[in-house]
Amino acid sequence: MLLAEDDRAIRHALERALTLEGYAVTAVADGVEALAQAHRNPPDVLVLDVMMPGIDGLQVCRVLRAEGDRTPILMLTALVETADRIAGLDAGADDYVVKPFDVEEVFARLRALLRRTSPAAVAAAPAGAAEASGAAGTAERHVEAAGIRIDVQARRVWRGSREIELTRTEFELLHLLVRNVGIVLDHSTIYDRIWGYDFGPGSKNLAVYVGYLRRKLDEPGAPQLIHTVRGVGYVLREN
Repeated sequence: MLLAEDDRAIRHALERALTLEGYAVTAVADGVEALAQAHRNPPDVLVLDVMMPGIDGLQVCRVLRAEGDRTPILMLTALVETADRIAGLDAGADDYVVKPFDVEEVFARLRALLRRTSPAAVAAAPAGAAEASGAAGTAERHVEAAGIRIDVQARRVWRGSREIELTRTEFELLHLLVRNVGIVLDHSTIYDRIWGYDFGPGSKNLAVYVGYLRRKLDEPGAPQLIHTVRGVGYVLREN
């Protein structure tokens, strides 16, 4: 793991906690060193503070994504406004934790991110949806529904003939919806399958990612694919 945090006390405390949890941690104090370390010894996961001197966490994230690096990134931020958190997601981050945070929440989110990087990991269907989702397993290669085609192993997505570039979290969310086409997935199920953690009814995290997917998937004159079932969750269908 690569940890970049300019606050010395937080950096040392988090490094110690993560080490005790079993992670091999490289800790740095700024974005310049974070990029250097990421290039020198690519980590399995990055934890980036947003507000660092020189190059901040958002810029580190943008640079890595522009280079084609898809390593999962968890952002640490003291910024509580929704627009600030959206900026982090737009930069290519996979998830975020708002300071002050509970270290157990950090652990939970890291576990979820790392589970999703396993080549054998595929989005699982909720209880009762096995028939609709099918038995994917490690042999699953392509899934298709409602005009969406997914190459699971290559992590590529098309709507019709148009290929769509998705972040890691967007891909996992769409994959789950496509495998359960026509089935309403509740918020808790989606949070559990995608993040491995239920953020509770007050979280806007899922709504933010659904918004991202809709903007990328929807086309003028074409039917909307992801529908909101108010008070329950979301469903993928063509009408």
